[in-house]
Amino acid sequence: MSSATPTPTRVRRLPVVGPLRLGRPSDVWFKPALSVVAAVAAPSLLLMTLGRLDLAPYTMAGSLCALYAHNRPYAARAKVLAWVILGMLGGLAVALVSASLTRNAVVLVTVGALLAAVQKVVCDATRVGPPAHVILTFVSSATLFVPQTLGQVPGHLALAAAAGAWAWLVGMAPAPLRPHGPERRATAQALNAAATYAETARGGEEGAGGARSAAYAAVHAAWQTLLAVRDRPSTTRRALERLVVRAEVALAAPADADPARLRAWARAVRGTGRIPRTGDPRREDEGLRLNGADAGVDGADARPDGANPRRTDSGARLGGDGTRRDDDRLRERDELVGVAAERAVAPPPLWSRLGPLAPVAVRSALGCALAGYVSLALGADRPYWALVTAASLYQANITLTWSRAVQRVVGNLVGVLLFAAVTPVAQLGPLALVLCILACNFGAEALIGRNYWLGSVCVTPLALLVTELPGYQPTGELVTGRVVDTLVGALVGFVAALAVTNRRAGRRVERALTAVDRAREHAARLAADPMSTPAALEAARRGLAAAVVDLRATADAAAGEWWQRALPQERVVLAEQAAHRTLAATVRRQGLLPDPGTTSTYTHTEGASP
Repeated sequence: MSSATPTPTRVRRLPVVGPLRLGRPSDVWFKPALSVVAAVAAPSLLLMTLGRLDLAPYTMAGSLCALYAHNRPYAARAKVLAWVILGMLGGLAVALVSASLTRNAVVLVTVGALLAAVQKVVCDATRVGPPAHVILTFVSSATLFVPQTLGQVPGHLALAAAAGAWAWLVGMAPAPLRPHGPERRATAQALNAAATYAETARGGEEGAGGARSAAYAAVHAAWQTLLAVRDRPSTTRRALERLVVRAEVALAAPADADPARLRAWARAVRGTGRIPRTGDPRREDEGLRLNGADAGVDGADARPDGANPRRTDSGARLGGDGTRRDDDRLRERDELVGVAAERAVAPPPLWSRLGPLAPVAVRSALGCALAGYVSLALGADRPYWALVTAASLYQANITLTWSRAVQRVVGNLVGVLLFAAVTPVAQLGPLALVLCILACNFGAEALIGRNYWLGSVCVTPLALLVTELPGYQPTGELVTGRVVDTLVGALVGFVAALAVTNRRAGRRVERALTAVDRAREHAARLAADPMSTPAALEAARRGLAAAVVDLRATADAAAGEWWQRALPQERVVLAEQAAHRTLAATVRRQGLLPDPGTTSTYTHTEGASP
């Protein structure tokens, strides 16, 4: 697949109403909502019974780690949650020590801005995912302005660590009941998205382009989930990989796809029963040659007439539906072999992913620091609100950054009104305060999937209620301070996003796509050349697999950066598909995979771009 010309830069109007439109809630919105409630409730209620609710902000820091990694397989989730907890403790330690050594607000804002930059870069480099650095920045920035002594720091860190350990247990609790739940959900979403695109494309409906982009994004997300664990895949994970490949086949040929079957697979995958059976393409070459059976769910899709369409010398079937089905099956087998080759290559080290994020660090540090300084100049007592607002803005492109600013401002303004309404209830007593905090935690995670501003409506009173855990404070001052700091943080943060650009992100994706194309073409030539040496084939295979891994990492990193061009998500997925099939041809040429029985299978599967 040849490298395409870069998408030209387009100047777009910044929307105001569009960012506030509500979307559909996540299919599993209740999982993070219930997890954070369980993680926060136990430590908070324990401290309340001990009469030390003033220590709840420190346990809250650890409890909020339960928000992370809900889309990861449990083996990967265990590691991610552990690293998030350690990262939270590291930021909290720096903040607590700084707060105990100085009360100079300018110094504390500077420390908070530098911490926010480090947290942003590390979360982008490691692709932690939502809520990414925002929670970590909120925790560290808020504790910077809580009076401390050095002697109190170890105890406060111990409270946060204990709550973090509890949050880890909460996050891992569903594993014994649904050990492959995240992978199943991601696969079901890919199948449903592919079905939606097939329906819109077949009917010529308006919006087919958007459905196609959404489907490719869902397929890419499914592969990210399935490849998050790099050990030898289980039987269940192999079956899910075959279903994701079927979703890719539907994207490549929507007119031939069966949306009903895709949706039936998706429904079956969501449960806890058997994975729908599509057949193992790596073991069914003989079956393809003998009888053309196309096993679907429980084998119900075998050809009813028992026909055995005639084969040509090239190994390709003739006979209408049989040709399409065999092409799909060969495509599925080769894609899975390519995925296995990609899994065998280790991801690039963390240090190599940090360097390209230098502009992100500069922008975050500058925006957060300036927001905090301006807030101080206006007489604010809690400049960290402005700092956190600025840190939360930076998205994949300038339009999305603007949209996040609009959502943040609207959500916070409505949120302070909600806080004013619930304050009389929260001040009835410690139990009422804890219950209000739990309700806000649940509401934030339940609503944020529909739109960020709607979740912010609950996040804002949550943050304000946490400030009242050590003691009740005047509601008017809290509301006024939050409104001013929100406006300051949004304005200054957006200006910083305009001032510090990172055009390299787009160019890196283009270079990664070009590298995959060149590696694929080189491997294809060697696979087709009967005189190729085993050493050359092995070097080409490893080079192509490494290029695919680098493309996936580069595209993921660019998704956390803003630039004027849209991320070429579809081109990334198509390049991955073509590379996987070339990897399969190379592996077969090396004798590591049984040949389908023809000398031109490589031509049959690689002759055209997907």
